[in-house]
Amino acid sequence: MRDCIVIGSGVAGLRAAIELKRLGVDVAIFTKDKASESNTNYAQGGIAVCLSKNDNFDLHIKDTLIAGAGLCNKKSVEILVKEGPDKVKELIDWGCQFDKNENGELNFTKEAAHSVNRILHANGDATGAEIERTLLNKAQKESIEINEHYRLIDLLVENKRVIGAKFHNLKENTLNYIYAKSVVLATGGYAAIYNHTTNPSLTTGDGIASAFLAGCTLEDMEFVQFHPTALNYKKAPSFLLSESMRGEGAILINDKGERFMEKYSKQLELAPRDIVARSIFSEMQNNLKDHVYLDISHLDSEFVKKRFPTIYHECLKYGLDITKEPIPVSPAAHYTMGGVKTDVDCKTNISGLFACGECACNGVHGANRLASNSMLEGLVYGTRAALSAKAYLKGNKNSNPKNDESIKLQESAKNFQTKIQNLKDRIFKELGIVRRLSSVTDLFECSLSSFQTTKDSSSVDIDYRNLLVIAILISRSCLERKNSVGAHYCIDTPWPPTDKSHVSLNIKDLEKWI
Repeated sequence: MRDCIVIGSGVAGLRAAIELKRLGVDVAIFTKDKASESNTNYAQGGIAVCLSKNDNFDLHIKDTLIAGAGLCNKKSVEILVKEGPDKVKELIDWGCQFDKNENGELNFTKEAAHSVNRILHANGDATGAEIERTLLNKAQKESIEINEHYRLIDLLVENKRVIGAKFHNLKENTLNYIYAKSVVLATGGYAAIYNHTTNPSLTTGDGIASAFLAGCTLEDMEFVQFHPTALNYKKAPSFLLSESMRGEGAILINDKGERFMEKYSKQLELAPRDIVARSIFSEMQNNLKDHVYLDISHLDSEFVKKRFPTIYHECLKYGLDITKEPIPVSPAAHYTMGGVKTDVDCKTNISGLFACGECACNGVHGANRLASNSMLEGLVYGTRAALSAKAYLKGNKNSNPKNDESIKLQESAKNFQTKIQNLKDRIFKELGIVRRLSSVTDLFECSLSSFQTTKDSSSVDIDYRNLLVIAILISRSCLERKNSVGAHYCIDTPWPPTDKSHVSLNIKDLEKWI
């Protein structure tokens, strides 16, 4: 029985495991795919941090609070901003190579809703891959055990206390019961439940769904951030075209070649993401098109190739040259602000269970995440989760240690792929950028009915179960919220909030609905 297991190998999970190891804790990582396959690895834009001489804590805090539309936890934001610089400096000490200017100084760029240049980037537009590489190298140097291809099925809880987790070992086709005195959940968000998303397919809310079913309270599940500019071209995947492109001067135009953001915001292309995404959605509807265009071709071509090499080469695969022509884009599900409710020390309402990163909701992002704050959150709160787990272990001695178990699966689960795709299509349509109460109600009732038929089945596909759970939770949160704010916009309740309330949900609520 281990002291602690960390579930997830993105920035938050890796940072938590590294800190736990440094604290002398017996820790192991379990991750759904190979260790490098995470949202972190695909992140392009950068990491927001107050290290520039033109920046200060108050500015970064203010920008974050404004983007969060009044629903941020100010204490969480202050911790993020003030503890962030040391965590980034530490990352640099571990070998992270952020881009520098001609004077050899860190090169800061600007993204939407930031008042100053404070975004660090690496290899132009491959910041996430560089951070993931750095943390994986550090984890390997620390000899941290990493178990790949373990899909989380359920958290194991006894007497409101976590004792481990049940996994499907995808390589061995076994059910594995892994016991631990504490668990750090760092499984990422749920944007891949949408059919049009910038996320890898593995971000289906496994950790959040499992935590909910185990008794965890969730919060803010209605807040799903749609990135305004994902590639929308024939059969190409929904590849992210970083917000940094607009930060460097890219503009949005419609099919008539008209720049349109001036109709929607004084901040133009650098308005908060929810505003830009809804503006694009409106422009698409007004012109009966499924896309608009992102144009950076007016900038120097060599600068564009050097600043955005990943985007440049990815678009070229489909015959699109960003240095010469506008690129078709539309909003796609990108980041989820909701998740397992925690305090600023990453504690959940289940003893010994801690959550950090995108699967957690500590209020740092409010109703709409400020661009590039997610990487910083992973570093800061991954560390804090580890410190909390260490403190918990010191004060709670497990008197009934258990040995891990492995059970060979005799038959594969039912194939729910068609049902999954149909539900993803419906989720994007009815829980997307603009929502309507009647449609949300229909989806809630449909998902709830389907969940009732699968929840007790031992052969149910876990992806389908989790998809249903998350759809139920987003829908219910939408129906509970009586206004539109941040990333949640409902045609029936367009007025801004008059209070700062949050929507919290627990398994007891699900039992009432059923």
